[in-house]
Amino acid sequence: MTPRGRAVAGIVLAAGEGRRFGMPKALVDLDGERLLDRAVRLVTAGGCHPVIVVSGAAHLDVAGAVVVHNPAWRTGMGSSLRAGLDALHDEIAAALVMLVDTPWLGADAVRRLVAAHDAGVQLAVATYGGTPGHPVLLGREHWDSIRLVAVGDIGARAYLRGRLDVTEVDCTGTGDPSDIDTPGDLR
Repeated sequence: MTPRGRAVAGIVLAAGEGRRFGMPKALVDLDGERLLDRAVRLVTAGGCHPVIVVSGAAHLDVAGAVVVHNPAWRTGMGSSLRAGLDALHDEIAAALVMLVDTPWLGADAVRRLVAAHDAGVQLAVATYGGTPGHPVLLGREHWDSIRLVAVGDIGARAYLRGRLDVTEVDCTGTGDPSDIDTPGDLR
């Protein structure tokens, strides 16, 4: 167990209806596993505890995670990020945020961001070949400010953009950061 005040929780954002996909992406099956289960497994294997899943368009149930319903899910990712952060207890020092529609990420990317936090980093973003992607790590001291800017489909991006204290963690080779928007993206 991580010492008090050092724990990194995982937040899986899974509230969307998947309009372009034709169904909520959390429920999409890929190689015999729902994207939701895959995301929770990856975040857990990477060292995050607890894991919070933010639901919205679909009723979600998943082993190994606490599901928090976001009644404002239609407003975009920002409200889901706020709901996930609000669900974390005081002993959590940082949150690792992952999108449910990035099924090819690897647990090593999560481990690298958790290790960065253990080394004192408060804000981190995974990069792949120098390009920022997911997951991202958000230290507790930044949560109130992130809540203020996380509106619509922005999430934490507006807060992280241009900051000098964001550590880029090279996750090249740990998985594919591509997301899925349509059924064709699964091929």
